[in-house]
Amino acid sequence: MAWALTPLTEDQREVQRLAHDFAQHEIAPYAAQWDRDAYFEPSLVEKLGALGFLGMLIPEEYDGLGLDTLTYLVALEEIARVDASAAVMLSVHNSLPTQMILKWGSEEQKERFLKPMARGEMLGAFALSEPEAGSDAASLRTQAVHDGADWILSGTKAWVSSGTKGDVIVVMARTDSPDDRRGARGISAFIVTPDLPGFSVGKKEDKMGLRASPTVQLHFSDMRVPGDRLLGAVGSGFIYAMQSLDNGRLGIAAQAVGISEAALRLAASYAAERKQFGHPIKEFQAIQFKLADMAMRVAAARSLLHAAATAKDRGERITQFSSMAKLLASETAMAVTTQAIQIFGGYGYVKDYAVERLFRDAKVTQIYEGTSEIQRIVIARELYSKR
Repeated sequence: MAWALTPLTEDQREVQRLAHDFAQHEIAPYAAQWDRDAYFEPSLVEKLGALGFLGMLIPEEYDGLGLDTLTYLVALEEIARVDASAAVMLSVHNSLPTQMILKWGSEEQKERFLKPMARGEMLGAFALSEPEAGSDAASLRTQAVHDGADWILSGTKAWVSSGTKGDVIVVMARTDSPDDRRGARGISAFIVTPDLPGFSVGKKEDKMGLRASPTVQLHFSDMRVPGDRLLGAVGSGFIYAMQSLDNGRLGIAAQAVGISEAALRLAASYAAERKQFGHPIKEFQAIQFKLADMAMRVAAARSLLHAAATAKDRGERITQFSSMAKLLASETAMAVTTQAIQIFGGYGYVKDYAVERLFRDAKVTQIYEGTSEIQRIVIARELYSKR
C-alpha cells in the first residue's frame, strides 16, 4: 500500500487495506486483459457495492457508509494503482450523481435512486459534455421542454463514462427558451434512466486509455421525462454540476496519484533487477535522479490531495484547492509514467509490461473533469476572488 503523508486513523487504514486486497485479488489478475478487450466487467459493480465502496460518501440513513472524503480517496487510490478504468467508474459514481442527488434531491428521489446506488444495485453516470460543448459546458444544446407535468428531452451527450452500464444518469439540459437564452442559468438537471422511451446509446469511443471503462454518446429523442425526475430547482443544474465537479476533481486526482504510485513502484523494482554494464541500473545516477524526482512528485501530489480532502471535510470551500490537486496530480501522472517508460527502455514500449498501460491511462487525467488549462483558469480566478 502507498505511503500516506497525512496520518491515517486505524479505521482509514482498514478501509485502505480492504480496497488494496480487493484490487489485488479481484482486479489485478484481469486488468491487462480487460484493457486489451476494452471489456467492462459487470460483476465489479455488485462486488464493490457489497463492500460498500459505491456508497462511501452517502450517509448511513441512505444505506451508505457515511465515510469522510479522505477515507474515500485513499480507497480510490488503491483501486487506481491496479486499474484506472475501475477507479473512474468508482469516482464518477461516488462524486457526481450520488452527491448531486444527496444534496439537491427530494426525499422520494433519495429513496428511489440514492439508496440502491449506495448498495451497488444501481450504477450512476453523469452527462454534461456534448459533441460541441466540452470546456465551454454552458453552451450545451440538449433541450428539455415542459409538457404538462413532464419534460420532453432531446439532444446528444458525449464522453459519458459508464454510459452503457449506467442505471441512473444525471443529465444537464437547457430549460430556457431558444428565444430567451439565459446562459448557465438556463440549464437544469434531470435524473434519467435507460428504460425511458427515446433513450439510446450511441457511439462507443475506441480510446487510447481507460479502455475497460465504456465511454459513449447518449441520445435522447423526444424522451418523456416524468416531472418528478427534475433534480432541484429549474435553472440551477449548471450550478449543481460545477459545485459537484469540486468533488469529481478530487476523485480524478486520486486516480492520477494511484497511477503515478504504480508506475513509480514498477520502475523502482525494474531498476533493481535490470543490469547493464555489469550493474543494476538503480546504481546509475541518471536512474537514481529520475526515481528521486518521480517519488518527490508523487509525494507532493498526494500531500496536496489529502490536504484538499481534509479541508472539504472541515466544510471549507475547495474550488481552488480541488483544481490545484487535480492539476498537480494529473501532470504528475503524465510525468511519472513517461519517466517509468524511459527507465524500462524498449520494454516499456510494449504491452507485456504494465507501465505502457499506465502511460495511456494517465493522459486522460489531464483532460476530463476539466482540462489542465481549465484548472489553471479556475485557480487564477480564485486568487482574485479572495481579494
